Amino acid sequence: MKPHEDRTSRAPRVLRAPRTARSGTGARLIAALAAGGVLLTGCGYDGGNRTTDRAVNGTDSRPRPDAPAAPFPGGGGQEGESDGRFAPKPPADYRSTFALDVDTASYGYARRTLADGSLPDPANVRPEEFVNSFRQDYREPDGDGFSVTVDGARTTDPGWSLVRVGLATRSAGGGTEGADRRPPAALTFVVDVSGSMAEPGRLDLVRTSMNLMTDRLREDDSVAVVTFSGTAETRLPMTRVEGHRGRIHQVIDGLRTADSTNVEAGVTRGYDVAVKALRPGATNRVVLLSDALANTGATSADTILRRVADARTDHGITLFGVGVGSQYNDAFMERLADKGDGHTTYVSDVEGARKVFCDDLPAQVQLRARDAKAQVSFDPANVERFRLIGYDNRRVDDDAFRDDTVDGGEVGSGHTVTALYAVKLRPGAAGHVATATVRWLDPRTRAPHEESGRVEAAALAGDLWTEAPPRLQITAVAAYFASALRERDGGWERVPGAVPLNSLAGHAERLAGRTEDPAVRQLSQAVRQAGRLTG
Repeated sequence: MKPHEDRTSRAPRVLRAPRTARSGTGARLIAALAAGGVLLTGCGYDGGNRTTDRAVNGTDSRPRPDAPAAPFPGGGGQEGESDGRFAPKPPADYRSTFALDVDTASYGYARRTLADGSLPDPANVRPEEFVNSFRQDYREPDGDGFSVTVDGARTTDPGWSLVRVGLATRSAGGGTEGADRRPPAALTFVVDVSGSMAEPGRLDLVRTSMNLMTDRLREDDSVAVVTFSGTAETRLPMTRVEGHRGRIHQVIDGLRTADSTNVEAGVTRGYDVAVKALRPGATNRVVLLSDALANTGATSADTILRRVADARTDHGITLFGVGVGSQYNDAFMERLADKGDGHTTYVSDVEGARKVFCDDLPAQVQLRARDAKAQVSFDPANVERFRLIGYDNRRVDDDAFRDDTVDGGEVGSGHTVTALYAVKLRPGAAGHVATATVRWLDPRTRAPHEESGRVEAAALAGDLWTEAPPRLQITAVAAYFASALRERDGGWERVPGAVPLNSLAGHAERLAGRTEDPAVRQLSQAVRQAGRLTG
């Protein structure tokens, strides 16, 4: 879709926005546990395709993120073409705004489905979660908050480039040092023990995952375990790890399946336990491990969230969803996490469990940013059209970018967030193309901060597949792969620059060899499997 964007030559600049008041009920804390290694471990039409703030005849066409919308230059282009699910919109402005998202469950479940010989449901394919499943090489900021990297490259479709907006937080440090520096954790595990969890790769994998994580927890961490089937039961009250690690393992090893799936009862009990054992200064989190096949009690994510609204808003307890199973209600879990101040991942094997619960444990507990949102402002003098790939459920009204009562995303230590745009440049485009700004609240003081980065037309001149950095090419492969899976239902139009799946698999294999990254090797295998299944 969009032309390739090269790393900007201008260093990102910090913008300090005025401090704003925020209501207590509007405050949100979202799980900062990560998607590539999660837990506290341990398009269509772009709703943000908007016009810039300057007419094309202005001497300075650089957009300001807070500037009012101006008419589409010349009145000629369209705001982003129809994606098949939204009717074409008249030009609005040249801004695109979305809440940050570190979920990866959509990609993990798609890979599991393909490995089982089936194509994933297009409705469950979220391109941003495919893109955010892979390691990036963005510069880390020196302090808390974000660095902003904007780059891109030219695609095979004339005039179109891919522009990558990359955001990164500072890691907590690895190994023992990182574990020592993070705040203590108070984790309430809510475990699905319904009958459907008896299938291999469900409850057995949950037990393995929890045991792996227990061995990596610090002595000053605390754990509680709640199980649910038809009803909910507290199997272990909040217990400090020091002196009780064996007891925690014993409870985990004793988990067995029962009957129906009452997610409402489990989540409600889990939040009750977490509130009663709330530890000031610690990371207080409810971790839901389930196939999310709710069939008893409230089966609506919104209804369940209303049951625990006070715990989320008053106490800042976040929800982290870990999905398992070949039959997995991805849409339910995604809704529960996105609207419940949290995020999701999907685990299909011990390797994935180790990544989620062990490898990233030191980094994923510490929160770097609350209610983080990004806004990308495109220059109408040089940009004819643009589309944000994915983030369909995370779009934010442009005018709400600096409204800190509007929910954003919570991001932890060592996270990267990537947004990919398809951008069509005007003939002869030169100079400024886009400015990306991220806004977040300090986790402790709630003071707002911003940082920006920009990209020029010259940085988008390189060919995507031969001149772009490897990690940008991997991002493109992931986005094109997701789009190909989603376009099968005819409701989503082609992403500019897309190539057939067999060719895309070739790019992934080449990149896997170049980077020696096992995750990229798995990506190439998944693309090959999709190619065989689609003929």
